[in-house]
Amino acid sequence: MGSPVMTLDAALVGVTHLGLDTAPLIYFIERHPTYIERVRAVVQRIATGTLTGHTSVITLSEVLVKPLRLGQTALAQRYRRFLSHSRNLVLHTLDAAIAERAAELRARYGLRTPDALQIATALAAACTALLTNDRQLQRVTDLRVLVLDELEL
Repeated sequence: MGSPVMTLDAALVGVTHLGLDTAPLIYFIERHPTYIERVRAVVQRIATGTLTGHTSVITLSEVLVKPLRLGQTALAQRYRRFLSHSRNLVLHTLDAAIAERAAELRARYGLRTPDALQIATALAAACTALLTNDRQLQRVTDLRVLVLDELEL
């Protein structure tokens, strides 16, 4: 883990629409001890309307794998409820335009398909930043990529 390089407040200056990668949502729902406070601060901003959060159905697919594999139906239901019913959090479906943009992103940046779809969804939703914990995504220059390990409260 690298040392933080900026505060969450500084990272979010000018951001009203924030794309959310899968990992931060897992950290929030499963209360990851290293990241819970930072992610909770973001989720509070979304809940109060300071930010609108955006993620894709790719997130739903990714977060359900572990609970389904382990038979953790309550955890799977928490994910479904959070992603489908949280205030100011939009769960986007994929369409042809997002798929085309994802292909362009894959070609330009060498991204994996799920990452390209997440970023394409964020761009389609007019997000100016994406919250992730994947430093590899920082090579994308189409929006600001905020890595949790580089943020502090």
